[in-house]
Amino acid sequence: MNSLLPIVGTPATANPHYQRLGGHAAVLRLVEAFYQAMDTRADAQAIRAMHANDLTDTQAVLVKYLSEWMGGPKDYSAERGPPKLRRLHLPFRIDAAAAAAWMSCMRQALAETCADGDLRVELEAAFAKVAQAVRNTESDSTHRSVTP
Repeated sequence: MNSLLPIVGTPATANPHYQRLGGHAAVLRLVEAFYQAMDTRADAQAIRAMHANDLTDTQAVLVKYLSEWMGGPKDYSAERGPPKLRRLHLPFRIDAAAAAAWMSCMRQALAETCADGDLRVELEAAFAKVAQAVRNTESDSTHRSVTP
């Protein structure tokens, strides 16, 4: 799984993205911009519908996940265990259109919050791998699966 999420599980010194981005405050801005894009982009309506109306908890979890993923504090794993993105997204049918919409939101958020062009390119490439890794269907449906 490390090939899909190359940053997870590496020592903080091996991955300086967290510090290059600007630490906790910058990750928080990135997550806020990401969900703002998801709330406002027409191409993101289907993926926004996969989330609760109130994004407070979701944003807090993503801040912790991305902080760790980028080489920052390991609060996500300490609280929630090892990241299992694919399994966490299985209740949703995520196709190519959903992955593309997610990436559009993330690209927009990075453009708004990451001034370092080289870092932005590196993060976009890594996020593209994540978006593809959580795809779980070839269909065009992005609704919550019916599971008992």
